[in-house]
Amino acid sequence: MIDDDAGHSTENLSRSGFLRWGAAAGAGLTAAGLSATGAPGAEAAPPASPAPTTPAPATPTPTSPAPAAEPSVENLGPITGRGITTRFQMERTDLGIPARTPDGRVLYVFGDSYIDEDGVNAPENDWRSPTGLYAEDVQPTETIEWTGAVGGERAEQLAPYDHVGGKYTVLPADVITLGDTMHLWVMRNESLGDVSGTEIWTSHDSGATWEATPLFAGNHKEGNVQLATWALHPEDGHVYALATGFQRNKPVYLLRVPVEKILDPDAYEYWGIPADEWAWGDTLTPVLDGAFGEMCWRVMEDGSWLLTWFDAGHYTIEALLADGPTANLHDAPRTTLVHGADWGNEGPDRIAQLYGAYQVPGSTPQSMHLVVSQWNTATQHPYRSMLVRADGAF
Repeated sequence: MIDDDAGHSTENLSRSGFLRWGAAAGAGLTAAGLSATGAPGAEAAPPASPAPTTPAPATPTPTSPAPAAEPSVENLGPITGRGITTRFQMERTDLGIPARTPDGRVLYVFGDSYIDEDGVNAPENDWRSPTGLYAEDVQPTETIEWTGAVGGERAEQLAPYDHVGGKYTVLPADVITLGDTMHLWVMRNESLGDVSGTEIWTSHDSGATWEATPLFAGNHKEGNVQLATWALHPEDGHVYALATGFQRNKPVYLLRVPVEKILDPDAYEYWGIPADEWAWGDTLTPVLDGAFGEMCWRVMEDGSWLLTWFDAGHYTIEALLADGPTANLHDAPRTTLVHGADWGNEGPDRIAQLYGAYQVPGSTPQSMHLVVSQWNTATQHPYRSMLVRADGAF
């Protein structure tokens, strides 16, 4: 999206303001300087209502999460930028959400992408979103080797549309592969954070072409089902999704849908407390409190569910390991993987103006590779995705 600050309202933030709002939390995290749901320097959003926090047949009480191990974290460096993605004409980009493709590769889906690293985020810099790059399905060591792009030599926008008014963009939230089909959850942004609706884009050719199906209006469930991450349950035939708003000031909610009805908005069920116990239905109750940004939820080989996300309230990348989709996430082991930092004060586990936290396929709770984004909104450079390795988190 374009860097065009329009104030601090989370309903109509520019991309610059949106990221500054989340990243500002890293400077001076004091009781006086940080609201419960926002960051210093931003208009404080109304705090989320206290919510029951455990799927049990009674109104639960939040408890402290189980302690997790202290991870060993290393920022392995950029995977996009000049000399890395130049040949695909997208030196400037962010996100990078990976999923295995039906034909055995890994597709990484990126957000707002531009041709020239020295340029800015503007229409005249060949603006496209979302875009996609391919890599082999191997666990990376020091970097990710790109083998191609959706579109051929030039990374093309995954589906055609116009960036109306220089602000409208479609941003990816998460991608899932179900058999021979890939589904991409996207958000239609009138401007960054002003979501008019969500769609599911479907591909039957490993990401080469996509077809859009409308899902929810932006105000569906009071705007709490905009940004989402999803995973297939290995046994019960449902896709489970964690969802939140796209303003980085909301908690997380749980929903599910039968695999065969993933494109039907009326088939989605919501996990909540309509009376005195948790149940699937139409009631939506938070399952995890906080101020959530980009998320990634994956099922591990041992059956555990690993969630990684950008914690906008604390300016960190977090990880949480649960036994299943309806487990009490407040009790689940949780650890901080990456801390936000000021420019000039970065380190192996400290990244300035960070966001996004996407698990590379093959990651385990004990050894993760994550794609983390970074954008210096003051100087416009860098604007990129990076590879982070975290060992021993759980």
